Amino acid sequence: MIKNYLQTNVSTSSVDASLLLVRLVFGVAFMIHGFPKILAPFSWMGPDSGIPGVFLFLAALSEFGGGLALIIGLLTRLASLGMAFTMIVAVYTHMMVFKQPFIDITGKGSYEIALIYLMMALFFMVYGPGKFSLDSKVFGIKK
Repeated sequence: MIKNYLQTNVSTSSVDASLLLVRLVFGVAFMIHGFPKILAPFSWMGPDSGIPGVFLFLAALSEFGGGLALIIGLLTRLASLGMAFTMIVAVYTHMMVFKQPFIDITGKGSYEIALIYLMMALFFMVYGPGKFSLDSKVFGIKK
């Protein structure tokens, strides 16, 4: 059952090449966002955040480690799940806690990018990484 979920879907070479390019850009972006967090994984929000260190660690791991997983295409769906949970929290925080709009043309902050990242994570959870990935080599391709 788990192997079936981790297998790669059948697709064309152009779709697989597109998935690779999107995975690379998405993965690099997440690694860049996660890098400062992974340097202080249990305290990156500061001592007054009130958020338990284990949740900060999971967010740092999902961003940095998830980005790396997408780049190499290994455990893509699992990594995307962690990224999705992290982005759900980010969207909620920007939207409900900070009361920021979807898009703020003044540059003061919005939940636009977190929502886009959430949708991209959901996309890779559903479609997988494509055949140009370690997932397709390790777990195979669905027939």
